[in-house]
Amino acid sequence: MPEAAAYTALGLHALQHRGQEAAGIVSFDGTRFHAERRLGLVGDHFSHERTIKRLPGASAIGHVRYATTGETMLRNVQPLFAELNSGGFAVGHNGNLTNAQTLRRELINEGAIFQSTSDTEVILHLVARSRESKLIDRFIDALSHIEGAYSLVVLTNGKLIGARDPLGIRPLVLGELDGRYILASETCALDIMGARFVRDVANGEIVVISHEGIRSICPFPSRPARPCIFEYIYFARPDSIVHGRPVYEVRKAMGVELARENRIQADVVVPVPDSGVPAAIGFAREAGLPFELGIIRNHYVGRTFIQPTQAVREIGVRLKHSANRAVVSGKRVILIDDSIVRGTTSIKIVQMMRDAGATEVHFLISSPPITHPDYYGIDTPQKEKLLAATHSLEEMRREIGCDQLAFLSIDGIYRAMGVGRRNDRQPQFTDHCFTGDYPTALTDLAAENRAQLSLLAEAS
Repeated sequence: MPEAAAYTALGLHALQHRGQEAAGIVSFDGTRFHAERRLGLVGDHFSHERTIKRLPGASAIGHVRYATTGETMLRNVQPLFAELNSGGFAVGHNGNLTNAQTLRRELINEGAIFQSTSDTEVILHLVARSRESKLIDRFIDALSHIEGAYSLVVLTNGKLIGARDPLGIRPLVLGELDGRYILASETCALDIMGARFVRDVANGEIVVISHEGIRSICPFPSRPARPCIFEYIYFARPDSIVHGRPVYEVRKAMGVELARENRIQADVVVPVPDSGVPAAIGFAREAGLPFELGIIRNHYVGRTFIQPTQAVREIGVRLKHSANRAVVSGKRVILIDDSIVRGTTSIKIVQMMRDAGATEVHFLISSPPITHPDYYGIDTPQKEKLLAATHSLEEMRREIGCDQLAFLSIDGIYRAMGVGRRNDRQPQFTDHCFTGDYPTALTDLAAENRAQLSLLAEAS
């Protein structure tokens, strides 16, 4: 479409929540590819007319970076680009490959030269080295070698290609605007462009968009979908619809289930903004308690704030959150948040409530305890740094400093998803953070491939 890069930048603005470390766009003008990749937020760079003018063409792809593998440096910023014998090949990847380091080592041993430490570059090399004659067959061949979670968008000389892993762990949707097709991680990106949602790209599906139209390829054996449940809990934007479920309504339903599982005598329900707001609305409605904004979030905190002393670091949470004393003073408060990872922020939030005069602080979480790390594109720490993996419920309560601590049960979160209960033989969602049930092979982890990815340190 005309001004494809401008529309891509709009979509990236809507998807900024999926990654704040860097952003990039690659466009194609019918003859040449053009690339702009920058560290920082989308608005820092791609809101400028001069930048968009450097990205001419009727087709483009973009990416916001959320680093889970590879350092945050310019050479890791996507989309990555390579010149193949068939022409240009640009790729953007959402997710994580769980055998990337194993494949990387094999490729290097065979003579491949890597320019980044991103697992996405493995896909480029696999495509380039495939013996298949047609580009789409080379792409399919490359996908047959990778494991883990991926949603991919690819831009070539004549095609836009989208692909999802066989389990559909990470989301990908197809939209349409003025007769042109669009691929995006979430429907909110389509909304900001004024595009029409067509459908979800199915798990294991490859969609190929060209001047002839769109075709679907399903090259791998059919498997039941297992989308990541964390998309609904935290990752997706609340106004998105993921696999037919409005994220906002699902999060409210999680709050309803949390209230049904925990009957507490209290005066007010307070969300930890912004992620805890929908669940707190659902909880308050089910519990018959008033919902109040007892914590005010400062939306104008710069990402580069310097914390020069330990004393300033200790009060750093107040930069983002401030207690609304008029709401919580003298009250029995139920705090609602979506999850606890390390617990450091939770400790400060609870203490903030007490400092503001709360007589009781009950801390309720609208998801189960996170007991296992993620390897599919969510940056959770190693198991020993997860609070719920190393502490009992009572130990966590004492550590956080609340009067009561409770989590939503596994079955509760499945009820909120509208599927009744978890099918332990064939789980409906990827929920390994809570259950330890990883749906794919973890080849790199099993091989203990924790070697240094790069010998080059770049100045930032």
